Order: sequence, then structure tokens, then C-alpha cells
Amino acid sequence: MDVDVPLEWSTEESRTYTPVETDRELQYRTYLHESGDLRLKVAPASLDGDDHPGYSLTATSYPGLDLSETRRVRTVLTFDRCTRIARQFMDLFSTSYDGPGSLEDALDYATERTRAHR
Repeated sequence: MDVDVPLEWSTEESRTYTPVETDRELQYRTYLHESGDLRLKVAPASLDGDDHPGYSLTATSYPGLDLSETRRVRTVLTFDRCTRIARQFMDLFSTSYDGPGSLEDALDYATERTRAHR
């Protein structure tokens, strides 16, 4: 059990690395919902081909399946801020998720509530 994530979630992968072109340490973390229907990723925005500095939170529905879809939830400057947003997302998703039939609604709900509003 992970103490930093809600009960319905587990940390799937967590890495720290230093890219060749810089001496700055970067972090990468993925979380998986207990149903296996949703994976969250906190990673440098540059990994997704973005030239934006900082970290992106992405959500992948039905990871590993042909019908999987990935959406960017939010991009912020620091890893710590992005993991806090990920935890908020996990809580929101878990309160509205009630099985595969409600995945899209729960995903939309959590995404909307964790997005930066302008």
C-alpha cells in the first residue's frame, strides 16, 4: 500500500534520472487505479514532445488495450505540484467512478476539476 495515494490507487513506477543534455535531475511516476482501467503519469512535459518547461499530468484510459486513450490533464512547473494535482485527481476520480460504464464520466469530472481555469 502506498501512503501518498488514495486506497484505490497504487504507484506503478517511480524513477529519478538525469538526461544527457543537462545536469538537472528529473522525475517520472505512474499510478494505476485498482480496476486497471486508468493510469496517471506525472512526467517532464518534454517527454510528450512539448517544449513547455515543467511536468505534465496525463491520464490513459484502458492502458495496454487497443481502445486506450491518453489525455493531458495539466502542465505545471514542478514535480511536487504535479504530484499534488495527481492526488487531487485520484480522489475526484475515485469518488465518481463506479465501474467501466462510468469511466468516461469520472475521467471528465476529475479532469475538469483539476484543470487550470483562466
